[in-house]
Amino acid sequence: MKICVFCSANQQIDPDFFGLTEELGRWAAENGHTIVFGGVNQGLMECVGKAAKQVGGRTIGIIPMIVEKSGRTSDYVDIEIPCDNLSDRKQLMMDQSDVFIALPGGLGTLDEILTVVASATIGYHSKTVILYNMKGFWDSLVSLLDDLQAKGMVRGEWRQYIKTADSIEGIKTLI
Repeated sequence: MKICVFCSANQQIDPDFFGLTEELGRWAAENGHTIVFGGVNQGLMECVGKAAKQVGGRTIGIIPMIVEKSGRTSDYVDIEIPCDNLSDRKQLMMDQSDVFIALPGGLGTLDEILTVVASATIGYHSKTVILYNMKGFWDSLVSLLDDLQAKGMVRGEWRQYIKTADSIEGIKTLI
């Protein structure tokens, strides 16, 4: 299975997020899954790629040319798929992946989650997004989604498209 990981490229974040991300990368690789990620050499992106590679895993980096030009490409990318911009990147990630796991992240991660989910809601695919709710990181997003649901702004049930897991054990039950 190809698991796309959406996550932060920031370094100055909760150190526990790095340990949990390493655990995910190792687990995925040890179980024969390929990691698809943004291919940046910083933050949780670098962490998940490195963890997978350290135990013999395979990685696919979907890397915007602006990132390549700035020299921020991870050394832990086996297959590099260049793209023109973030819209291309999201489409290539969707094309390359079977399931998506969102780790802590910022605006880019939110954009990726919502693009994949919106595409699923109108029938482009039936792939699931899993919010890895490390230390309650996604609690506010879950509350927002519940609020949107209660106000009739979500067709169907948002939990059809987005699952949540508080641990690697929880993720294993969803994949």
